[in-house]
Parts: sequence; C-alpha cells; structure tokens
Amino acid sequence: MAQHNELGKLGEEKAQEFLLEKGFKILKTNWRFGKEEIDVIAEKEDHLAIVEVKSRMSGAFGSPQEFVGIGKRRHLIRAADAYVTQNSVEKDVHFHIIGIIFKPKLKFIFIPEAFYP
Repeated sequence: MAQHNELGKLGEEKAQEFLLEKGFKILKTNWRFGKEEIDVIAEKEDHLAIVEVKSRMSGAFGSPQEFVGIGKRRHLIRAADAYVTQNSVEKDVHFHIIGIIFKPKLKFIFIPEAFYP
C-alpha cells in the first residue's frame, strides 16, 4: 500500500475515534456509491453526519480541509443523496470535514457543517 494510502487509512481511524469522543455513533465507513465514497457516515442526536477526512503529515502545504474543493463536495452530496434514499433516512444531513495533521503533534481541525448542498 502506498504511504499516502496508509496515512489516509490511519487518519480515518483517528477521525472515527474523534467522532466517538464527541458523541457520534459511527454507522458506516468508506461507503461507496459508484465512484464516489463517503469516508464516515455517523449520526448524532437529530442529524446524519457525512464526514470527509483529510490527513496530512504536516501543515506545510496548507490545511487538509483546504483540499475539499467544489468537485469533491459535489461527489459527497451525490453519494449522501444515494445513501439517504437507499436507507430511507429522515434526519437532516450535515456535511462535516475533519482535517488531521500528524506532525509535529496530532492535531484535529473539525469543521461542522462545512458546506451545504
């Protein structure tokens, strides 16, 4: 497995731990709809959380969340719509981003309701 894939997998695991500590219930990880993928689907209280995780070894080239552009947002919205339809979800859907920087020390950047469909 390529090093960036390993970093991404580790980041997603750390993000799940972070969400659990914040009171979220993890429903699915790496859920796919065609070519689109949602890193984490979780729920908390009255909403469904669609979570994009971006991991970087350091913040030298910008914050991880800066790399969630309009194209990625469109893919997430399309995949979330499919998930909601397939699972008859009747909760509000919120799109969150978790940026993770590993060095010099582990840092989480949580952006709740990062964008809207």
